Amino acid sequence: MTAIPIVALDFPDAERAMTLVQVLDEKCRFYKVGSQLFTESGADIVQWLRDTGCEVFLDLKLHDIPNTVSGAMKNIAKMGVKLATVHATGGSKMMEAAVEAAGASCGVLAVTVLTSLDDRLLGEAWGRERVDVENEVLRLAELARSAGVHGIVCSGQEARAVHSRHGSALKLLVPGIRMPGDAVGDQARVMTPEGAAAAGASYIVLGRAVTAAKDVRAAMELVTRNLAG
Repeated sequence: MTAIPIVALDFPDAERAMTLVQVLDEKCRFYKVGSQLFTESGADIVQWLRDTGCEVFLDLKLHDIPNTVSGAMKNIAKMGVKLATVHATGGSKMMEAAVEAAGASCGVLAVTVLTSLDDRLLGEAWGRERVDVENEVLRLAELARSAGVHGIVCSGQEARAVHSRHGSALKLLVPGIRMPGDAVGDQARVMTPEGAAAAGASYIVLGRAVTAAKDVRAAMELVTRNLAG
């Protein structure tokens, strides 16, 4: 089974996001709404996407005490989103609360290590000289699995190790996707769509690889062809 592509609507306003969705039309029916767009448009953009027949990945990366996350996740589930994120570093109790609140219709994904971080930057955040990113992702994946989440978010560089250890027990969502020759931008750990799929990704998030293309429909078609082998 190939990875499911999700296009990131990382725009500052709903108008640009809606225009992209309308241009892509049948080429993509699964979209990510992140904190930038959600704080501008709120639940309205989620409802609009659902009304157009699209699935929604709401990427707000919740990280708070269990009770607060539970309340937020109940509201998220009411929106009809397919996937939603929490931070694995919030701990097992927080993740368990999120899973219970989300119910069966909304899959909770635990974010392990952001793709903008490398060993040195992760060490800086943790107050150490450096931290091995893959080891930290594997540690957090174990914690997330024990909490009963649907899956985790990790870069394509750790996906193979996580998939080897957990198989189908954890779905893997891989951001930081770039086409060959694309600029890396603010990402530290990137991979091509087909590379991520081969490493075990269940979902891949496509940002600038599609949204910054001169012809977004052609870019989406290329990704779909590559994923299909």
